Amino acid sequence: MALYQNRIVVKVGTSALTGELGNTDLRAFDRISCVLSDIQSMGYQVILVSSGAIAVGTNKLNMKARPGSMRLKQAAAAVGQCQIIFLYDKFFGDYDKTIAQILLSAEDIRQEEKKWNLQNTFDALLEMGIIPVVNENDSVSYTEIEGENRVFGDNDRLSAEVAVLTKASRLIILGESDGLTGPSGILTKVEAITDEIYALAETQAGRKGGAGLKTKLQAASIAGSHGIDTYILSGKKPEAIYDILEGKPAGTEFTGKK
Repeated sequence: MALYQNRIVVKVGTSALTGELGNTDLRAFDRISCVLSDIQSMGYQVILVSSGAIAVGTNKLNMKARPGSMRLKQAAAAVGQCQIIFLYDKFFGDYDKTIAQILLSAEDIRQEEKKWNLQNTFDALLEMGIIPVVNENDSVSYTEIEGENRVFGDNDRLSAEVAVLTKASRLIILGESDGLTGPSGILTKVEAITDEIYALAETQAGRKGGAGLKTKLQAASIAGSHGIDTYILSGKKPEAIYDILEGKPAGTEFTGKK
């Protein structure tokens, strides 16, 4: 599969967009928007896959804790998605960039006609210099907020599917950790995702999103099987994306099959 070398998918996790108490982190939205806007101005085509709808909606609705029932989770997701797009539109607009919203479900990726239409939509938006902001459609797709039954794993696997769909050359996942930690610290490069690598991921638990590193490895495996390089970085340090583009070590790199 021929990849677009200037096309990048960046996935932002819930923990990157919220503070320790679960409040919406406006500075995080600003930093991410600034870096991605700058990268686009450098000549790259950028697709943003963003989690956080339920967490941001919970905060917007002044709920004391994440809702427990499905109907309230989906209601929070609907409110939160509105707020997330509002914030991205505001901060990307500050850097003179235009965004577009795309909400997906598993069927949209798997059905050929929908898949073809999606590819055309992404291509048209990117050719027009617009940054697509993608999220799983939590308000109508209950599978994504049902714990063990999640299809996309807090959008980790969704970001990989989007990278494959759009033929991006890189998938950058901004999560809770600085990368995958081994016995001697952060692993800078992983050539193959083995059982031992999955075992390392099991020891690093996620804080808010619930997916942890396991689904990030699954995303790297999906992307890697199509020749796409995947990187796991801290969502609080989006500036590290510059290092990736300059060929410097940053986070953990999972090399795609060439």
